[in-house]
Amino acid sequence: MTRRRSTYRSLASLKRDEAVCRACVEAGYPLESLPVIAPGESRRAYMFGQAPGIVEGQERRPWRGRAGQTLRRWLAMEEDQFYETFYCASVTRCYPGRAPSGRGDRTPTPAEQELCEFWRDHELRLLHPHLIVTVGGLAARRLLGVKSVSECVGVRYERGEAVAIPLPHPSGASSWLNVPANRERVAAAVELIRAELARF
Repeated sequence: MTRRRSTYRSLASLKRDEAVCRACVEAGYPLESLPVIAPGESRRAYMFGQAPGIVEGQERRPWRGRAGQTLRRWLAMEEDQFYETFYCASVTRCYPGRAPSGRGDRTPTPAEQELCEFWRDHELRLLHPHLIVTVGGLAARRLLGVKSVSECVGVRYERGEAVAIPLPHPSGASSWLNVPANRERVAAAVELIRAELARF
């Protein structure tokens, strides 16, 4: 049974309720995992992706699959450093299953995305991150209101007191990274991220 309080005083209590959330299932949406929860209680930066993949759903830890390996390679971070730096969250928190086409994972519906905004909003309030990194077009649209990754990757945004820097999704299912100009955008975004992390 999903538990949601009107407010949370700590990340620990938020994560206890989030770990057993079944709001999307209770609303009739098919999911193939329980929520994937970030390790740790406080981090220097907030990483916001689309949804967990199959490996993440099995392990219930973010960015454990191939996309996570690619993401850490972009950032030149070892696994421990990555998890010590970023509080990892996503638009939706459970593995949504495969796309009906069989290519990649299913994109969560707008209703599922709205159901999970509750957790994101409380996380951002409790964490007060100085840096937010969105990963993929869906995350950038939900958090920053941009239309596409092509317009936002390599750009530095202000979001309240935080700086937001978008990255594309590092999934092999996307052909976006096959374009040389787009790879240059990723390199520019990574440099912006490193510069912001160096300021902490």
